[in-house]
Amino acid sequence: MTQIDFWYSIGSTYSYLTILRLPEVARREGVDIRWRPFNVRHVMVEQNNIPFKDKPVKTAYMWRDIERRAPRYGLHPKLPAPYPLPGLVLANQVALLGAEEGWGEAYTQATYRRWFEAGQPAGEDPNLSDSLAEIGQDPARVLESAQSERIVDALARDTAQAMALGVFGSPSFVVGGEVFWGDDRLEDAIAWAKSGRL
Repeated sequence: MTQIDFWYSIGSTYSYLTILRLPEVARREGVDIRWRPFNVRHVMVEQNNIPFKDKPVKTAYMWRDIERRAPRYGLHPKLPAPYPLPGLVLANQVALLGAEEGWGEAYTQATYRRWFEAGQPAGEDPNLSDSLAEIGQDPARVLESAQSERIVDALARDTAQAMALGVFGSPSFVVGGEVFWGDDRLEDAIAWAKSGRL
């Protein structure tokens, strides 16, 4: 089975649509998804590509677009959600630790639900501690480990790897060197993983 690397950054608004439907889509389609957190803010600063800063018309479109598409996936966000996230980097350090330990997917889904459906910014409390507790993790232990030099360096390394692959935004799906960017490209990535074509 061909693996799809799912590069995502907690802090990306459109990733909400992907993160809360991806496990079911993967099961239904019979594809293997590897969740890969990275720091999209670093990528955007490096590339001088800040999508919504000082762009009120584009920002309004983004929230309306998510609002229109969410019901298709059975999602009911309360928009606009808090944005941007001051705790983006920490949220992704926790996700990276979770990916190593086997609970990253569950944490990412829990933190996005609280962010988009309860208005609690990801990467800070109460979202952080409550999301971790919900999935059976000790918040104090996780937060200490997630802020260690090892995890800080690992997130920087994985972010550099994402950039080397051509990833410039979240969510992105990489299949055999092909990059598919955006929630609306998930089905294309799956088709490519299965047959090498669209």
